[in-house]
Amino acid sequence: MSEKVKIVSVFVLICFIWGSTWLAIRIGLETLTPMFSAGVRFILASLMILLWMKYRGLDFHKDSLSIRLYILMGIFSFVIPFGLVYWAEQFVPSGLAAVLFAVFPFFVVLFSYLLIPSESIGFLRIIGIIIGFAGILVIFSDDLGGDITSYLLGMSAVVISGIMQAAIAVIIKKYGHHLNPFTMNFIPMTIAGISLFLGALIFEDLSNMVFSTGAVLSMFYLALFGSIVTFTSYYWLLKRVNVILLSLTAFITPIVALVIGWLAYNEQLTTNKFWGSILVLTGLLWANLGNLSKLKNRKLIKPV
Repeated sequence: MSEKVKIVSVFVLICFIWGSTWLAIRIGLETLTPMFSAGVRFILASLMILLWMKYRGLDFHKDSLSIRLYILMGIFSFVIPFGLVYWAEQFVPSGLAAVLFAVFPFFVVLFSYLLIPSESIGFLRIIGIIIGFAGILVIFSDDLGGDITSYLLGMSAVVISGIMQAAIAVIIKKYGHHLNPFTMNFIPMTIAGISLFLGALIFEDLSNMVFSTGAVLSMFYLALFGSIVTFTSYYWLLKRVNVILLSLTAFITPIVALVIGWLAYNEQLTTNKFWGSILVLTGLLWANLGNLSKLKNRKLIKPV
């Protein structure tokens, strides 16, 4: 298989998997508690990565910068953001959660501008952000009546998770280019797994949990595919593909999630959610128009 075919295949794979993880989380939450489900997911993922590292003879960086990045990723890329997402999906449909998480690229633009001086937001990106948030407001408009406190809190939790993930992504982009994709995931996922599992033991009522077939399969799917395959594939692609092209995954995953949620979980696709989603995706595209126009004069695939 040629390098280009591998790149396209991996790109499509992570788009589908990331789009499906929202529904997988919701299935697990039918019979398991949020922190327990997330904790077991990352414990399983870290154990799988450790076995792979032992098999391949990989080691992780032990310098002070790398250790700080591991801890930062563990807390602000996994523990808090995924804790928020798992909690939110008790109230928010999986497709809507995926669309709300689409704020991620907007804040990547913002944090890049603040933390990386060479980055410029530009007029097109500002317009894209405005359009995207207009889409978020349209999506919210379906639920702006009655007592919706917990629902709005759930939606807010997903957005906050996306903002945190965006900040960490920019920090890793600036300082973590030397890290191996597997070791980059192993320590943060270990921190997340242990922290969330202990949190479940302390704060959650585990007595009524049921380890149904769907819940168990959900945790293993999220550990292997939703954690290991996606995150390591993303960093593998980052070394081979122009980051502009890679950012297009954000256009695809919400659509995948909405369709899967509709087909497999009978989630409603109302008119407002449909048009709101279109606005969000249009905003994402518009924010990248300036960069996409440059692709005519640049190679998408960078030499390794």
